[in-house]
Amino acid sequence: MDLHAFFEIHAPRLDTPQALGDCLRQMVQAGLDQLPMPGSGQTLERWQRLGRVASQDLGLCKLYEGHTDALATLHELGAPRPAPGSTWGLWAAEPPDARVDVHLADGQAILTGRKAWCSGAAVVSHGLLTARDEQGAVQLVAVDMHQPHISVSSHGWEAVGMRATASVEVTFDQAPATCIGRPGDYLQRPGFWHGAIGIAACWHAAASRLGSYLQQHCSQREEPHAQAHLGAVNAALYSASCVLRECARRVDENPEADAQLLARQARAHIEACAEQVIQHVGRALGAGPYCQNPHFARLSADLPVYLRQSHAERDLQALGKLVALQPDTWWPL
Repeated sequence: MDLHAFFEIHAPRLDTPQALGDCLRQMVQAGLDQLPMPGSGQTLERWQRLGRVASQDLGLCKLYEGHTDALATLHELGAPRPAPGSTWGLWAAEPPDARVDVHLADGQAILTGRKAWCSGAAVVSHGLLTARDEQGAVQLVAVDMHQPHISVSSHGWEAVGMRATASVEVTFDQAPATCIGRPGDYLQRPGFWHGAIGIAACWHAAASRLGSYLQQHCSQREEPHAQAHLGAVNAALYSASCVLRECARRVDENPEADAQLLARQARAHIEACAEQVIQHVGRALGAGPYCQNPHFARLSADLPVYLRQSHAERDLQALGKLVALQPDTWWPL
């Protein structure tokens, strides 16, 4: 069964964390989480399949992308294959007021502290998260979420967009875990930036789905202003798709290369394109679909929140700093 067939058969209301978790489990049981690995020669197919889920529901995509990125990370770092049927969250945010520490006790990794922004924490079976070891280095750890030493917050998530993802805090109180790779491996591996581009592919797919509503509208009636907006949407999405295809080609061509510059460029461009699409589609179609089309309304509420996985000007500054260090950058064809 492919993703298209799955969504033809399964069309649940994905408006609660439990509904997202149940759907993710069904997808895992159907083998739909077995994507080509980044850099395997089929990176574009991987991103296309992520995009198919994003165009269906961004809340589900948030959990699905995290699960499939966790599988790719475990594979890249040489961890044992996850248990059949398990579902994974990948949580790497480290705000100043929420930190998890890891220490070894008789050879067993033990977690203490709070982890923020844990999408789907209440409905996945396992978590893959960053923690700080006794030297302050970033250590990736895997943890079984079904244990008494872990509590998932039931409050603090007041979002309208991406509401069902319930990206809450998780508290670890001497929770046993398993270290994955060595300290620093999570951020230093090539796949970290491959996964960052994969998220941008989800942004692109969701924006494309919004654009399809405008294309359908313009195919049914002659409205010059709407057509002008559609022209702008087409230009933005075409350029974004070209960027993603080039990124996939370069990742497959040299999967061990440092892809930070490539990823930051792609994410900046696709974020800008998605924001253009949101503006043009809304101005062209007016209030109607926001109020009367449930899929359009949810996608329009979800996408701006999902885009904030970008850190806006902080990410642009990091990109500019990288570009400034390049020799003779003048963007030739």
